[in-house]
Amino acid sequence: MAFCPGCGTQVADGTTFCPSCGKPMSASGGSGAAAAPAPAVAAAPASGLADNVAGLLCYSPVGLIADIIFLVTDPYKSNKFIRFHAFQSLFLCAAMFALGIAFMIANMVLGAIFFPLVAMAAILELIIWLGSLVLFVMMMIKAYGMQTPHLPIVGALADKQV
Repeated sequence: MAFCPGCGTQVADGTTFCPSCGKPMSASGGSGAAAAPAPAVAAAPASGLADNVAGLLCYSPVGLIADIIFLVTDPYKSNKFIRFHAFQSLFLCAAMFALGIAFMIANMVLGAIFFPLVAMAAILELIIWLGSLVLFVMMMIKAYGMQTPHLPIVGALADKQV
């Protein structure tokens, strides 16, 4: 497998144009063209992280730390696939954090009005948190499969950042 000299995306051998950015692969460049992709291929095994593993880590329990690392370190910050998943994961975590604050405020208000309503809200909150857990696991599986599914709101925000 070869890597695009423009964006670093892994492409199949014999491909003339990168499917991600559209740049020519420059197969007829002689030794100069062969020397340029060699460091990119050597850099990926040296780091020990393939694109799909990096995308998976964006949605993992260490996702916030991994997102920040992938967005600021040099081999990963130029990769569109990893940047998209890092931003989408960051925005998804921010949305879940805001939802948690909203539930906390709602529980305080419901507790002041009528305490049994808090139990009903807790059941709803549990269902939403279990759904978010399933969503994060699904996104890990999709990212590991080199897919870029766009979530309704945060996917569009992540596209703007990439």
